[in-house]
Amino acid sequence: MCKKSILVLLAVTIAITVIACDKVPAGNVGVKVYMVGKDKGVDSEELGPGRYWIGYNEELFLFPIFTQNYVWTKDPAEGSPNDESITFQTIEGLSVNADIGISYHIDPAKVSIVFQKYRKGVDEITDIYLRNMVRDALVKEGSTRPIESVYGMGKTELLAEVEKMVSEQCGPIGIVVEKISFIGDFRLPQTVVNSINTKIEATQKAQQRQNEVAESEATANKLRAQAKGEADAILTRANAEAQANKIVAASITPELVKYRTVTKWNGVLPQVTGGAVPMIQIPDAKQ
Repeated sequence: MCKKSILVLLAVTIAITVIACDKVPAGNVGVKVYMVGKDKGVDSEELGPGRYWIGYNEELFLFPIFTQNYVWTKDPAEGSPNDESITFQTIEGLSVNADIGISYHIDPAKVSIVFQKYRKGVDEITDIYLRNMVRDALVKEGSTRPIESVYGMGKTELLAEVEKMVSEQCGPIGIVVEKISFIGDFRLPQTVVNSINTKIEATQKAQQRQNEVAESEATANKLRAQAKGEADAILTRANAEAQANKIVAASITPELVKYRTVTKWNGVLPQVTGGAVPMIQIPDAKQ
């Protein structure tokens, strides 16, 4: 065999080898597409991890089936360098700008359905189709809610409704939405921010006044309780003293008084008696 024939054979062998051997890495599912002919389109068979024969008329597209995480933000350092944040309006027509995060994966059994519908890879599906779904859901749900509900306690409810809407839309085509989340605070018009801050300040002042009133009432109740306690103590002491005096008074007799006087007298008559001489009885002259 001549050298030219050998080179041709070697080239053909290499070409066949390159065409024939293609690989689906772990964590991915392959979709085989026929490029020309009557079978042109997407093969209905999903290809798991491994090596496959791919002919010259075929092309293999890979889809990761592990969880994809992406954020659409205003910050060029996150996600895309472009502004991908999403803006929606409330029932008052006020614009709210938000950074959104999404986690999802593709159902391995429906990879070919996803590819047939979008004819795009995962990045394009995320950047275009999923973002549009989330934006449309936010616009629809946000337009039914007041700004205070969107910014405050209703924020969680709004997010739950958006996630439900997107999940219902994606599920049948093989995209499983795991979580949609708001990242950071909303960006609101300055007039709305000022209004919210004013309301919060007024609420805080009202709460402070309520606390002061409650504290004053507590102090007054404490003083009343102290006064009542002191009054009860005085009354108790007075009752005790009155009872004691009553007992002492009942025990005093003339004989007891004389006895106490005698036992206490030192034999010296008082200088001032007011006309009475204690303990001396002068017999009546008529006797």
